[in-house]
Amino acid sequence: MFKDNLVQMRKLHQMTQEDVAEKLGVSRQAVAKWESGETIPDLDKCRVLAEIFEVTLDDLANYEAKDNLGLGLPPKGKHIFGLVTVGDKGQIVIPAKARKLFNISPGEQLMVLGDETQGLAIIKSNTFLEIAEHVKAMTEV
Repeated sequence: MFKDNLVQMRKLHQMTQEDVAEKLGVSRQAVAKWESGETIPDLDKCRVLAEIFEVTLDDLANYEAKDNLGLGLPPKGKHIFGLVTVGDKGQIVIPAKARKLFNISPGEQLMVLGDETQGLAIIKSNTFLEIAEHVKAMTEV
């Protein structure tokens, strides 16, 4: 997984093996060995690679495309939880993984926001109200 993710991220960022090697202070041959799976970099180099590619260290090391609908590594903090189906009355079921990650409990109220060019967003109502209060306080100054 690591070697495949490294190759994918390097190509996605339009970097050569030399570019990656220069940023890490290693040889191009070292990067080539990592990409072939012959060796793996030390933890410190892996951490820097994750920073360069703006992904989590865990995703860089363990991510499998089948986990994300066949798509590549997500940017740090970004998720695709899968498809949901809108019911007859407009209801949707939030996937369990998303509910767990964002600590969404049954009965909790969520705010649905929309932007015609960007799509929909769902946010906990208490978080939305906190943000609204913060914005209001900023405009009163």
